Amino acid sequence: MKVLVTCPPMLRRIEEFRPIFTAKGIELVTPNVVQTLTEEELLVLVPQMDAWIIGDDPATKRVFEAGKAGKLKAAVKWGVGVDNVDFKAAHELQIPISNTPQMFGNEVADVALAYITGLARQTYFIDREVRKGNWVKPAGMSLTGKTVALVGLGDIGLAIAKRLRGFDLVVNAYDPFTKLDAAAAGVDAILNFPDKLAEADFLVLACALTPSSHHWLNEDSIQYFKDDLYVVNISRGALIDEPALVKALVSGKVKAAALEVFETEPLPDNSPLRSFDQCIFGTHNGSNTIEAVRRASHKAISLLFGFLNIA
Repeated sequence: MKVLVTCPPMLRRIEEFRPIFTAKGIELVTPNVVQTLTEEELLVLVPQMDAWIIGDDPATKRVFEAGKAGKLKAAVKWGVGVDNVDFKAAHELQIPISNTPQMFGNEVADVALAYITGLARQTYFIDREVRKGNWVKPAGMSLTGKTVALVGLGDIGLAIAKRLRGFDLVVNAYDPFTKLDAAAAGVDAILNFPDKLAEADFLVLACALTPSSHHWLNEDSIQYFKDDLYVVNISRGALIDEPALVKALVSGKVKAAALEVFETEPLPDNSPLRSFDQCIFGTHNGSNTIEAVRRASHKAISLLFGFLNIA
């Protein structure tokens, strides 16, 4: 039996998990993955596998059909986000599949807070300038009393809200699907779009990528905010229309952005976003701690073994 692993964080610690598979007589297939494999690469690999632990790869209908025509019996999406996986196709093909939900709320929330404070006090900019030999002292912005528009009240959004309370920030949340009230969510209010967006000093995107949230921040929605908005995205790159964000950064409508994720990853060398020194960029790495990777990987293995009826 062969199991394909294409999730980079799990791959980087794969020797920790390999004995679990070896004890069951399972061969691990561990390609060199920087971010994702291509659909064409997966069309070749997946049919040869009995099971697949998926990263952010394009787990499309074509890939699952090829897998079903070959040996594929089950799959698990490592992590929380599922926008890259055609779950409907897997279910129609009777391929058991699941993600590993509620694994990274605290870890990603920690990164979100680092970005918020980094934007407010320009700590990343100062660091870069000191390394160049420049002793800069830009005036920052106090956080106490400022307002955050928090989009998404899932596991990550709730963990962010919990942390924001410690900074005495006003938190207005936007999530049409939540069943929580403001008190239970730990926010000041749960509002409908676009109520009170004009009061926000920070926009924090923590929602799932769905057809309705695709390009949630665009040329039209940006206009609901006041000038000098700070934008933080720790969820999925396609929540933001990047050309619209670039335009807003040029005009000053958006003062700065902290982007953990992008529409195209890695960020292309010719992306105009690279020209804004006030911005902070990540590598879609918010969940990647030793503890979180271990936790999610063991969950993925457990789910996969259950699908394969491996005791």
